[in-house]
Amino acid sequence: MKIALIGQAAFGKAVLEAITGTGKDEVVGVFATPDVEGRPRDPLAEAADASGIPLFQFKRMRNAEAIEQFKSLAPDLCVMAFVTDIVPMDMINAPAQGTIQYHPSLLPLHRGPSSINWPIVQGETQTGLTIFWPDDGLDTGPVLLQKTTEISPTDTLGTVYFQRLFPMGVDAMVEAIELVRSGNAPRITQDESKATYEGWFGAKEAVIDWSKAGADIFNLVRGSDPSPGANTTINGTSIGLYDASFSRQAQSSPHGSIVVIGEKSIDVAVGGGTLSVGRVRTRGGAKNSAAEFVRSTGVGVGDQFGT
Repeated sequence: MKIALIGQAAFGKAVLEAITGTGKDEVVGVFATPDVEGRPRDPLAEAADASGIPLFQFKRMRNAEAIEQFKSLAPDLCVMAFVTDIVPMDMINAPAQGTIQYHPSLLPLHRGPSSINWPIVQGETQTGLTIFWPDDGLDTGPVLLQKTTEISPTDTLGTVYFQRLFPMGVDAMVEAIELVRSGNAPRITQDESKATYEGWFGAKEAVIDWSKAGADIFNLVRGSDPSPGANTTINGTSIGLYDASFSRQAQSSPHGSIVVIGEKSIDVAVGGGTLSVGRVRTRGGAKNSAAEFVRSTGVGVGDQFGT
């Protein structure tokens, strides 16, 4: 088949390399994010150039020029791998075999742009990925295939994505393309009665409320690690918390207060237990040892986060 690929970043690059690596299809064009002066090029754009594949970098996929360029390639199938722009239906419906898209959740659960963060933050024990046929809704199109993976009690956003949903997603894309090629690709209607949607998970959503249960705070920290980082303040300084663990060792100290300063980590009293924090990052700075941060700033046992 002739395939047009729309995507970005390392995931888009990996999908491109997986498709070309099979030797079964021809990628007739790659649509990647535009270059930004002073910043590294997008990995997908670099990979397309290195492979000699026609590369197109439109600011908006809804531009008439972008749509016409896409249609001129006459692709049999469009593959969307990590797409944050709105792709118009004129483009989605143009390929003879349609368009397929990767989404890192078990649709119809966790529709929306931050679908890896939210299941972890909400304390769920399972997530997965979906390859689906996009329509004019937001992550609402028919499902082609799904893969599941557990969320362990120690998983973070980083481990769930980079260790599982990323490589699983690349393999699932190749599997989905094979199903399309063979004429056996399902179109399973999503069950709207089970649908959930969450918006962007950013710094505002990652603010720690120290009055909440310790397990919920821990879920927030690991669902924000490495990005955007669960954030709080101490003595007027804004910081993000990373590399956390949680134990149900009860503390009599006020919630959010430091109870132990170890060699590398600090322990914080939380509802129903203790939150251990390995690293912190001040605004605009690098991640450092949590213990070293408190020592260098004069913070001590008894000082309280959220102040």
